[in-house]
Amino acid sequence: MSSVEIWGLVFTALHIIISFAAAIAISLTRKPSAAIAWIMAILLIPYAGIIAFLLFGFGRLPRKRREKQKLVNDYMHGTSGLDEYKSHVESPSWLKPTVAMNNKLGALPMVHSNSAFLIQGYEESIETMAQEIDKAESYVHVEFYILVKDQTTAPVFDALSRAVSRGVAVRVLFDHVATLQLPNRKETMEALDQMGARWHHMLPLKPLKGQWQRPDLRNHRKLLVIDGKVGFMGSQNMIDSTYLKPGNLKRGLHWKELMVRLEGSIVAELDAVFLTDWFSETDEVPHDDPYSSLTPFVHSQREEDYDPRTVFGLDAQVIPSGPSFENDNNLKLFVSLIHSARKRVSITSPYFVPDDATLQAIVTAASRGLDVELFVSEVADQAMVYHAQRSYYDALLEAGVKIYQYPEPTVLHSKHFSIDDEIGVIGSSNMDIRSFSLNMEISMLVHGREFVDQMRKVEDTYRAISKPIDPEHWKLRPLKGKVLDGLMRLTSGLQ
Repeated sequence: MSSVEIWGLVFTALHIIISFAAAIAISLTRKPSAAIAWIMAILLIPYAGIIAFLLFGFGRLPRKRREKQKLVNDYMHGTSGLDEYKSHVESPSWLKPTVAMNNKLGALPMVHSNSAFLIQGYEESIETMAQEIDKAESYVHVEFYILVKDQTTAPVFDALSRAVSRGVAVRVLFDHVATLQLPNRKETMEALDQMGARWHHMLPLKPLKGQWQRPDLRNHRKLLVIDGKVGFMGSQNMIDSTYLKPGNLKRGLHWKELMVRLEGSIVAELDAVFLTDWFSETDEVPHDDPYSSLTPFVHSQREEDYDPRTVFGLDAQVIPSGPSFENDNNLKLFVSLIHSARKRVSITSPYFVPDDATLQAIVTAASRGLDVELFVSEVADQAMVYHAQRSYYDALLEAGVKIYQYPEPTVLHSKHFSIDDEIGVIGSSNMDIRSFSLNMEISMLVHGREFVDQMRKVEDTYRAISKPIDPEHWKLRPLKGKVLDGLMRLTSGLQ
């Protein structure tokens, strides 16, 4: 036997041993679909598959980071100052256990006495945030997955600078990897330094400084808190609606978002999420607003002094989720609500790549005779996700789900859904595997018919201009597209 043959046998044996060990290790820590996808990758492309698993196969953050989250959760239960504002929701009857589940997983209760209104305009939300920052007296907390100073976002940066000059504490968090991929990164950091804001990267990848975790675990949250009185959250990043990418500009793409402006007890919960992330990145809890003094804000203005879109008296609950938790908090919330629906489910998700539980919940809801609809974009900025999500349309259409494609060149990036007549969810989370397991997200559950009525009006505007997918016509699409959709669906299991 030649030396080449001997080395061939050695590598073959090594491949078998590694694959066997990987199969055992992966199957013990993954959902079956994800385990099978990783094992197949290691078997079919052995060395590249092993390297990919070592880089991207660990689904949670480092233990130290997860221990910080647990520490905060344990502290928040009963010590946040929110207990006296807890809502005691009795109707619908199925909502109470879902709220209790959210509280157990995310450490934040459902609280009453909140006001809110939805903002659809991209520039309008930025201008509204800037106006509220100009009213700040104590602190401003800014946290966005993507934060870039450009011509569109300049009003917010200018308002932050004015706030610092007034002696207001400005703290800023933004995702490290997401910002690396975009222009104006250096100018953005220089602007924050020059104004005197304190800022930090979220989940930084800086190996030489000992900062490392799975590279595709990202903090995808978007929120803003002013003095603990006013808050914003939703789908919009702090960047121009084109994302300043040459490809987007060439294609004329621009993003459509949905944000919500909030007052009341719920703002303290938004602040708790920010403070947790600040503590996780800096080991600091700001002295002027530690968790124990998260006091809900009570409206001091007359209702007629508010924006006419404002809805009052809402019950709401913030649900943080992500790899710092031991459970997929948002996944459990979404599935629970869809299974509980009695009349209608309306979903808007730009990246719709559901896991089995979510897909079955939606298909089951439609099979039960509910009115189920899904809004997605006709055009997409991420080809793999675009084709992967199309692979799910057959099962949805067959079950009776109505699918609407928002027309190009707009990328419908809003993330929200409504259940029946009085339950709504809005936040940063897509209805896909990445948002369920890999991204740190923030969602808000709202109980209030008037608020859901506002969401219905938003959905009505989508439906009015969107293109419904005809089930029969969809079956006749080219074979090439079907094959590509199926292949991209396989990659979604590598989580």
